Amino acid sequence: MNGLFLEYRDPLFSIILFFTIIFIVTFFSYFWGRYKRKEDYHHLNKFLKQFQTVPSSHSIKDSMQNDTLSENLWLLLASAYYKNGEYEHSIEIYNELLHKANILNRKEVMFLLGKTYFKAGFLERSKQIFLEILKYSPRTPQALHYLLLVYEYMREYKSALDVLEPLDELKEDVTLEDYYLKVLIILQNTTLHEEEKALQLLHLYNESKQLTYVIFEYLFRVNPKLAWENLALDKVELIVDILWHLDKKDVNLDIIAKNTYLQELYTAKGYVDFVEKSDVFEFDLLIKLSKKANATLNFEYGCSTCKGNFPFAFHRCSQCHCIDTMYIEWSLGRDYSKDFSEENNSFQ
Repeated sequence: MNGLFLEYRDPLFSIILFFTIIFIVTFFSYFWGRYKRKEDYHHLNKFLKQFQTVPSSHSIKDSMQNDTLSENLWLLLASAYYKNGEYEHSIEIYNELLHKANILNRKEVMFLLGKTYFKAGFLERSKQIFLEILKYSPRTPQALHYLLLVYEYMREYKSALDVLEPLDELKEDVTLEDYYLKVLIILQNTTLHEEEKALQLLHLYNESKQLTYVIFEYLFRVNPKLAWENLALDKVELIVDILWHLDKKDVNLDIIAKNTYLQELYTAKGYVDFVEKSDVFEFDLLIKLSKKANATLNFEYGCSTCKGNFPFAFHRCSQCHCIDTMYIEWSLGRDYSKDFSEENNSFQ
């Protein structure tokens, strides 16, 4: 009988024990994995229920429940709705896809849902989606970038700064975002006086030599003298609209006299009479026109990265979300302020 049993010192016993342990570990790992996936699925269902306030289209919902199209085709359809601005249909498709137990690209669909919520203006929902993604996949740069944008749009700038740390660990260049958020924090700070804000902004500007428009837009509004003293003359074209709209009392004639571009700009404006012509067509025409002519410059704003055009100035492009990529274009237009002034004079 003793031949039927293995002693614990027998090499064969060690081999059997080794494979037994492997089997037990594999068995429990498999069932633990299944249990965790099931728990994650139930958690996700519970998480998504709080977003189901968008009225559903029965045709889309019924079609998805009947599996008439594949997952990839539904993703293409949702993308088409997104591009056309029909965000409610995109949201509905992504929500329905996430409720499917056999979905293959759950993380990708969640990201697209959060992105669509962001584009549609549901910032709080978008934030929760991206936080949920990062809870399970913290090294997801796309989700981190959108979470940063969400915090910025919600004016939670300090939370946005916190997002820069994991992005930096992922070797993302966040230097400009860091400066930009610090500028926004200074501008938002209600405990600082205007002069204190101006000095802090100048300190950041001297460090980065970037964000010229957002910083000098504030400086020229609260302290034109300080702005002129610190404005690099090679940057004047970046803020030409700000300079054009300055009151005559806020113009620094000594600095204007040192720069040809400024001489032409303010001669065209009618503030000075330094030049008789300009290589810039619009400036040249305004210089040659009578000062009483109802003409002025109208400004448009473009993004050098995505080439989008906007009727208003911006610091971060609303299309590609790049910072400090704005350039200014101008054209001749009618000066309605002079029309209004003439109408008032006619009644005197």
